[in-house]
Amino acid sequence: MIIKFNGSPLNLEGNILKVGDTAPDFVAIDKDLKEVSFKDTKGIRILLTVPSLDTPVCDLETRTFNEKATAHANVSIYTLSMDLPFAQARWCAAHGIKNVVTLSDFKDRLVGKNYGTYIKELGLLTRAAFVIDSNNKIVYVEYLDEITEQPNYNAILKAASEAK
Repeated sequence: MIIKFNGSPLNLEGNILKVGDTAPDFVAIDKDLKEVSFKDTKGIRILLTVPSLDTPVCDLETRTFNEKATAHANVSIYTLSMDLPFAQARWCAAHGIKNVVTLSDFKDRLVGKNYGTYIKELGLLTRAAFVIDSNNKIVYVEYLDEITEQPNYNAILKAASEAK
């Protein structure tokens, strides 16, 4: 799949997912350097992949979901990037992020591979969103054509609200 960064084409590697697919497992690293497996998560989940929390659009996206999460108490929200866990923890502390879990894909790049979000040329994850129901079925997918654009917040939250 080809996406763009400031209009320049880039290639995504990995398995491109669609609505109806079973969400693939992955292992990522949390702020305490512990492995977190997708199979250990439960309920309705929003997985957001972003290039880096230290960029304006990723910052805005994660802060927006952190604020909106309070109205969706039955939904777990995860932001995944290649940022090191130390950088993610620092960023979350600096911005008061309490309702979004940040995970790093730096070690094994399984999120990038299994969710088709690894940008070959940059070694980062692209901006994408996945809503997964309690049966591990994907009910919403959004791979943004242009990395610098924001996702469709309303559509993501609506899909999460309607998921079972």
